[in-house]
Amino acid sequence: MKVLLLEDDPALSKEIQSFLSSKKIDCDTVFDGELFFRQTKNNEYDVFLLDINVPKINGLDVCKLIRETNKYTPIIMLTAYGDIQDKADAFGFGADDYLVKPFHFEELFLRITSLLRRSVTPQDSDSIITIDDLEINTSEMKAKRKGELIDLTPKEYQLLLLLAKAKGRTLSKQSIAEQIWDIHFDSNMNTIEVYINFLRKKIDRNHDVKLIHTRPGFGYYLKIE
Repeated sequence: MKVLLLEDDPALSKEIQSFLSSKKIDCDTVFDGELFFRQTKNNEYDVFLLDINVPKINGLDVCKLIRETNKYTPIIMLTAYGDIQDKADAFGFGADDYLVKPFHFEELFLRITSLLRRSVTPQDSDSIITIDDLEINTSEMKAKRKGELIDLTPKEYQLLLLLAKAKGRTLSKQSIAEQIWDIHFDSNMNTIEVYINFLRKKIDRNHDVKLIHTRPGFGYYLKIE
């Protein structure tokens, strides 16, 4: 496994690199956004770790630029910014996870391994899931509503597919966290709310019939009502 870390704090960068090395993970480090893209030209990585407040090109813009050509390599933001809007911005640009500094290195390791287990890969079978005018093609990993293609990030697609396969059953936040992020951390509860809001905007906002629903105190479900 190989990771690229964008972090401008030399001490923290060295500590993360040393820790990941102890977990048998190769970790290259860069301290600004321009060096990040130079590094990716000649090297392939399994995971990107991005601080936001770095020189040249900040971490959010790096994330956005990555997703213009690479939709599937997992991205974890490592930042001191912990507000829900900061998280919403990062997820909106295509980040898969978000860790607020200071964090435990063991938690970072768990999130890296979780993302690699849960990363989206094409399925062999050609299968179409249809709910009203929503169509999910699990072979092509694409979704359409009324025939119009919906631009989804990998995590948005995974969440939509999870809700669709539940066939109208309510899924709790904890269940979603375990099945998509494969972790139990309470910090992921806000992340799920953010992703549900993203899906609602993309799936329901321009349609009279809403498919994504909340059952207060229990969780979320997808069906015609």
